[in-house]
Amino acid sequence: MAITRALGDENRVRILLSLREGELCLCQIIEVLGLAPSTVSKHVDLLRQAGLIEMRKEGRWHYYRLAGRDAPPAAREALRWVMPSLENEQVIISDAEKLCCVRKADPGTLTACYTR
Repeated sequence: MAITRALGDENRVRILLSLREGELCLCQIIEVLGLAPSTVSKHVDLLRQAGLIEMRKEGRWHYYRLAGRDAPPAAREALRWVMPSLENEQVIISDAEKLCCVRKADPGTLTACYTR
């Protein structure tokens, strides 16, 4: 049930598809989605609970990536379905274009507006 709930929101699907090229810092995900940090945090928590993404912490940064081989079979199957099914949606294409710039930016620069 957690997987269907996680996939039931466009922004959570956008997060999943943003992670297909590799891990992202939470601040990078916030920048791509253009949502409030607290909203994005809730979205990634639901994706983690569903077993669709994993998190690692490095210093003050939280990095997220798609679930790996240790993920529950249902989560792996859901990811195999979502990736090719939705990759040609316009919002996903726009997110991918934003990601090119966002990946190059320093996380400290991206979070400067959140920490004031």
